Amino acid sequence: MNYSTIKKTAVAASLVAALGFAETAQAQTPTVFGGRSQYRTWSIGLQGGITTPNALIGGNNAFGNKVGYFQNKVGEYYGITIRKQFSHSFGIEVEGNRGHIKTYNHDLSSATEGPFAARSAKTEVNWAGSLNGVFQLGTIDFLRRENAVNFYAKLGLGAMAYNPVQYANNDFTSVVFDNKGNWGDEILGDRDAVGDRNFRLTAYVPVGVGAKFKLSEVVALNLGYTMNFTDDALLYGPKGGSHTSKKDRFANVYGGLEFTLGSRDKENLTFTNPVATLYDELKDPSLRNEVEALKQRVSTLEGTVDQLGKDSDGDGVSDKFDKCPNTPAGTVVDGSGCPIKFPEPVVQKEATQNAYYAPIQFEFDSSVLKTESYSTLDKLAKELRDANSSVTLDGYASAEGTEEYNLNLSKDRANAVKQYLVNAGVAASRINANGYGEANPIASNATEEGRVQNRRVEIKK
Repeated sequence: MNYSTIKKTAVAASLVAALGFAETAQAQTPTVFGGRSQYRTWSIGLQGGITTPNALIGGNNAFGNKVGYFQNKVGEYYGITIRKQFSHSFGIEVEGNRGHIKTYNHDLSSATEGPFAARSAKTEVNWAGSLNGVFQLGTIDFLRRENAVNFYAKLGLGAMAYNPVQYANNDFTSVVFDNKGNWGDEILGDRDAVGDRNFRLTAYVPVGVGAKFKLSEVVALNLGYTMNFTDDALLYGPKGGSHTSKKDRFANVYGGLEFTLGSRDKENLTFTNPVATLYDELKDPSLRNEVEALKQRVSTLEGTVDQLGKDSDGDGVSDKFDKCPNTPAGTVVDGSGCPIKFPEPVVQKEATQNAYYAPIQFEFDSSVLKTESYSTLDKLAKELRDANSSVTLDGYASAEGTEEYNLNLSKDRANAVKQYLVNAGVAASRINANGYGEANPIASNATEEGRVQNRRVEIKK
């Protein structure tokens, strides 16, 4: 091979390597399906087919002084492949082949115009090896992954050893050119170069397409077509005229079987499709139940958040913490949602007027006696029993809520104190219990401190 061949080889090798590394890096990125370790990624294939001196692109190979002298004649071609799949869409393949490429001249009269008056040629390919990048283009029926068909394309770079033999007739019997045993370090087109090799070396670029039919979890039928572009003008032997330096090409059609290696418990990555995997997962009842449960939890959480944030009266305090619901719009409220009443001049009455005991205090919206009141009431009960005297109990409430509700609450508070005294041995007839609601406040209802003092029962003679 000359310098041009070496340069093209390096460029093509760089291209294949770059594509390989790019796909490998992509395969290492997490995808919807698991990593390569859960799949079978190695395979070996056996293939056989035929060759033709023409390719789909570029027309016929030039031979002699006119284009079209030599026509297709079928030659046998067979080989082996070893492939490593890096992702569902890309793999690297080593391919080796050998066989023959044949052609013949349909116009016998024009054969005399060639340099050796050759009417046919047969090229023996002793070996051809290439490194290919294989790109999966698509798959049919991937939702079930049964009887799947995968389409692919491949691009590679290789080297081959060959020997062309030219004949004076079309039955390959009368040899007019055979350089076997004399090939050497010849310069392309130099027919006088002498060596001792049986085969000439050249680089070539295989470009092909094909389809794989999944026959089982292990075996696939592989059908394909490859065009091989060589870096040599002597693939079919020497030719004259303007075609002396034109690079030759050939194509091969093949069929074969590919065997996936590895444990049968794992899927074949070649026929794995992320969309199919996602489809299968969506059909999985357990996963569906999990998704539904997650939806329910999210719905419950959203409901809780809505409930916590609900503010029916729009006072800025959520209903859950609003102690004074339904306040009028625009009302200034405190942290519990109750209206703030700004201090006004209040004539405070003497808390002890006509009273000889401190008022009994109560919690907000409650008529239950505090335990701290028991000692005062026990002392009062003893005094009433000893003196055989009477007492008046006046109940009050703070200004939260309606007046009617607070009136009843104040009566309940006075009766709670009366009941305690009765239980302590004081005759009920000597106890007068009254309720006055929000009336007669002893402190301002605009502050919580004042409202605490107004929740009381006063003890009077």
